[in-house]
Amino acid sequence: MPENHPSRPRITPLEAPFAPETAAELARWQPGALPPIALFRTIVRNLPLAGAMYPLGSYFLGKNSSLRVRDREIVIDRVCARCGCEYEWGVHARIFAKAAALDANQLAATVAGDADWSGWTETDRLLIRMVDELHDSGRLSDDLWTAMAARWTSDQLLNLIALAGWYHVISFVANGVRVPLEEFGERFPARDATRSGCGGVRSR
Repeated sequence: MPENHPSRPRITPLEAPFAPETAAELARWQPGALPPIALFRTIVRNLPLAGAMYPLGSYFLGKNSSLRVRDREIVIDRVCARCGCEYEWGVHARIFAKAAALDANQLAATVAGDADWSGWTETDRLLIRMVDELHDSGRLSDDLWTAMAARWTSDQLLNLIALAGWYHVISFVANGVRVPLEEFGERFPARDATRSGCGGVRSR
């Protein structure tokens, strides 16, 4: 499972003051008064890439997606955990856990648990299985697909699969260039925290 995150970025995130076109792109990625996070300040080093990535990322986290927030966040957290991406896992765990009704033990189980953990609902288990099968084989088994198709519409199934792929992209970027961890982000739980009953996620 996850390794400790290296401390030195391979591509340094941009720092303010930003060029006007960079500031405009960052404002799309993160509206509001808070300073943009390190991942966004890294991606905008390639403005054409940032411009191409934004619409899909915005769709997945926006109101036009047909997924429940809980389903979305379980998929995102599990993908990031399987990829060992503490950066993105920690950002989502801190920002979206409450809206997704994910408690500390459930967050920890996205990292060190499995689909059979007793704290998951049947729906949660299907999502964990989906992420794991796609991550391990790039495919979904027939029995899992049948179970998922009984719970989600075709529109939602496409969303779930594409979402898992998208957060592989995000994890690869964050891990590949070693985006520095956010001070506000959660940290991965201890390796044995969820083996038999789950321990909480460590806050900053």
